[in-house]
Amino acid sequence: MNTEEIKKILEESKTIAMIGVSSEKKKEDPKNIKRKPANVVMKYMQNFGYKVIPINPFAKGEIINGEKVLEDLDDIDSPVDIVDVFRPSKEAIIYANKAIRLSPKALWLQYGIHNDEAQNISENANIKYISDKCIKQEYQKIFQKSNPVFPVLRNE
Repeated sequence: MNTEEIKKILEESKTIAMIGVSSEKKKEDPKNIKRKPANVVMKYMQNFGYKVIPINPFAKGEIINGEKVLEDLDDIDSPVDIVDVFRPSKEAIIYANKAIRLSPKALWLQYGIHNDEAQNISENANIKYISDKCIKQEYQKIFQKSNPVFPVLRNE
């Protein structure tokens, strides 16, 4: 996926379903949740006008960054433009299959995440496939002309 294709997807998108946003764990310092990669990316994309629907079965019903957490992609009943995944590569097939019902523009797998079968599923359903890229960093490079430093996340 080249930069122009990614730019077009980001320009034409308004809603992101983000799988793997972290909830606050018992006895965890609440400041830590704000530093978790998916939460940082969620807040950033919200700041630039995207509606982000957080998905996390263990945080269902919680409010994260002002949005109610849903258990699963199947619980979404509104249009979604991008399904963004912060989960291990082996789980990408599950989300590719579930994304088909939502007909997003793209299935986006974050840093360190790639799955050939998920790619085939997506492309066969006419869904663009982006893997091993951070949506936040791509947004910054394309629209803010900055090359941000962000820790490489490996989620094999």
